[in-house]
Amino acid sequence: MPKVSVIIPVYNVEKFIAATVSSVLAQTYTDFELLIVDDESPDQSIKICQQFRDSRIKIIHQKNRGLAGARNTGIYHAQGEYLAFLDGDDLWLPEKLEQHVSHLENSPSVGVSFSCSVFIDETGQYLGVYQIPKKLQGITPSYILCRNPIGNGSAPVIRKQVFEAIKFFKQQGDQGESCYFDPQCRRSEDVECWLRIAVQTFWQFEGIPEALTLYRINSSGLSANWVEQFKSWQQAIEKIRTFAPELISQWEKPAKAYQLRYLARRAITLRSPSIAVKLINHSVATYWRILFEEPRRTLLTLAAAYFLFLFPDFIYNSTETIALKLIKITHKWYFFKQESFVKTSISS
Repeated sequence: MPKVSVIIPVYNVEKFIAATVSSVLAQTYTDFELLIVDDESPDQSIKICQQFRDSRIKIIHQKNRGLAGARNTGIYHAQGEYLAFLDGDDLWLPEKLEQHVSHLENSPSVGVSFSCSVFIDETGQYLGVYQIPKKLQGITPSYILCRNPIGNGSAPVIRKQVFEAIKFFKQQGDQGESCYFDPQCRRSEDVECWLRIAVQTFWQFEGIPEALTLYRINSSGLSANWVEQFKSWQQAIEKIRTFAPELISQWEKPAKAYQLRYLARRAITLRSPSIAVKLINHSVATYWRILFEEPRRTLLTLAAAYFLFLFPDFIYNSTETIALKLIKITHKWYFFKQESFVKTSISS
């Protein structure tokens, strides 16, 4: 029986899936199975997957049910003690699984192990900017609701026991199925699932201070779908309210403000100035304390949104280049400090 089950949902990722699968097969930790869940993908994604000749790969076909449904299918078929999720357009560094398995083996109370991530563009080039949570330990339900330290669905490796503890039964027409991620929470299924784990189980969340996940920024469509993304987030909030009403009552406004700020930053990245300004204004109006709780990130988002809105592209681009250089230096210093701390701890 493999130690790890890697689950890749596949839908319309023919441009990226070969690199994604290759990043799994290149792992230094080799005791895994790779479950590729074909969510009725209409493109050539599955044909590309079928070209790989590795006995650890299993392709599972299903009617289209979305990301949550594909992950549920993968969990149902998984044989591993640990489950690792990788979206079909993201990548892992070779030591990803090895580090998480070691972390979980040495931390019996940790159910969800996650890493930092580095952003890449559509061609796979490093953008030099990282997704670094402020907290790697002592993660509470309110922190997950407002900040989602895991960051993206390709970052965590999770004990299968965790999913058994939160499993629920959902009726689908004449038939029912066991669910882990909620199929009705489109786009926000991650945070809903993480909160069920945090509220309903004793398992802890803990991060590894290294960027082991390569998270791809897709330039298609925030302008068209940010409203749908926000609606999806609100639907997830309503689902969370059913099992954690006090949490939502206390933290809904700040959580909404942080979500709007996140969408504003995405709009800035994708050069949508009017959307960025609208979102960051809505964020501050919803919960003005965000200016004092995280002043640097909030004020930088405000400044960038208005700068992009008011000034010509060439002026904004010059300013952004300087800002990105400073951010890259800050992020490199963060990982240098973490590495130095680990070396000092080991030597002492």
